[in-house]
Amino acid sequence: MTLQLVSKTQCFDGAQCQYTHRSDVLDCEMRFSVFLPSQAEKDESFPVIYWLSGLTCTDENFSQKAGAQRMAAELGIVLVIPDTSPRGDDVADDEGYDLGKGAGFYVNATQTPWKPHYRMYDYIVDELPALIEANFPVGDRRAICGHSMGGHGALTIALKNPGRFTSVSAFSPICNPIACPWGEKAFSAYLGEDRSTWEEYDATVLLSRATERLPMLISQGEEDQFLEQQLKPNALEAAAEAAGYPVKIEHHAGYDHSYYFIASFIEQHLRFHADYLLAH
Repeated sequence: MTLQLVSKTQCFDGAQCQYTHRSDVLDCEMRFSVFLPSQAEKDESFPVIYWLSGLTCTDENFSQKAGAQRMAAELGIVLVIPDTSPRGDDVADDEGYDLGKGAGFYVNATQTPWKPHYRMYDYIVDELPALIEANFPVGDRRAICGHSMGGHGALTIALKNPGRFTSVSAFSPICNPIACPWGEKAFSAYLGEDRSTWEEYDATVLLSRATERLPMLISQGEEDQFLEQQLKPNALEAAAEAAGYPVKIEHHAGYDHSYYFIASFIEQHLRFHADYLLAH
């Protein structure tokens, strides 16, 4: 699978890069960003954190707004930032911001017209990591995190793949999508009306069934405009308590849903992951 370099910019003695490639899983051209610390030029294998972004985002939102590179460079961790959906003229779309392009929800669609391209779950779990591990100096120590829709993706992917990640974290995740407007709209379109199939992509449900106790950190702003109707962290917190799952959920007064919130606490999240990624 051939990578095409789009851009490369020096950043904290490392390199912030953007690539395109042909995705067999999504049947379209895809783009992703990657930050390589300066140490990654050596003949070694470095741990990697996958960041999943939220609704309407591309691979550029996190790399340009979160300010994560300084700490990633200090810790010696590679950051991989995929796009949030398949793209292209042949890819199905919707007029709403919360369905279609920019809103892949990290599921494998089973319904028309979404099924041919919208397989973001397989892309994030299988195709993209294989591509990264074949082309960059990274090993098999991986962590995953994300924001909003991407927080939902990070939590569900981690919970569905025991042993694959050392840790998972999320900012303002959609915790219970089977019971919120964003999730109900996307899941009915991508997965159909059989709600039992939706549970396979709901972090609250998956956590209640989990056998692995993966280190998990969630940051939630108390002034988030989507908190009550869309995100529902209380549902996840209740499921964790019932299951004896030691998730750490932090509520931050005054913070909203924006990248200002992410930038304020991204260092904490990267250090959280480093504790497990760099453990020997």
